[in-house]
Amino acid sequence: MTTEVKERFFLHAIDDERMELSKIFENDHPVHIEIGSGRGEFLIEISQLEPEVNFLGLEIKGKRIKTIIKKLEPEKNSNVRLMRVMVNDSLLQLFPISSIERIYIFHPDPWPKRRHHKNRLIQESLLKEFERILKPGGDILITTDHQDYMEWIVKSFACDQDFISVYPEGFSREPFTGHIETHFEKKLKKKGFQPYYLKYIKK
Repeated sequence: MTTEVKERFFLHAIDDERMELSKIFENDHPVHIEIGSGRGEFLIEISQLEPEVNFLGLEIKGKRIKTIIKKLEPEKNSNVRLMRVMVNDSLLQLFPISSIERIYIFHPDPWPKRRHHKNRLIQESLLKEFERILKPGGDILITTDHQDYMEWIVKSFACDQDFISVYPEGFSREPFTGHIETHFEKKLKKKGFQPYYLKYIKK
């Protein structure tokens, strides 16, 4: 893969300006974002299954970004873009209002120790940014194998009146329809862990 093609997949961080998604993807198709793309199994497969959707992978680790880019094929994954960024309130403020149709968050770091809970991705301030960038009726799909973090997520969304869970208890042990397992999820299941699946819709 040439350097020029690699550059097409990789977006350099954007400072102090709004992301123009139609320019990034060169079309006006719906945009889905994945927070924490890992080895890229999900992005690679979903982008082929849904060619009329644009997928933006947000990943902090440069090594993982390089791994994903090596796997992407211009003919099959032209609707994928990657950014090496830390996802926080400031980053999401760069997205236009009501510009995202769906957000995927698969197995975020649970930061199990109580003193580290402040580092968890799901926080009240971030949910406000999710609400701002999601389109009405847009949704968030989350998976975690950590019970305490699952309970944290359920409680956090229950306190936010902008979202509603599709599951009566706030979670399901059954995968989403058409769910694509990542390398990490397959590894966990082999060890006997059964993930929790959570899905929230913006009212």
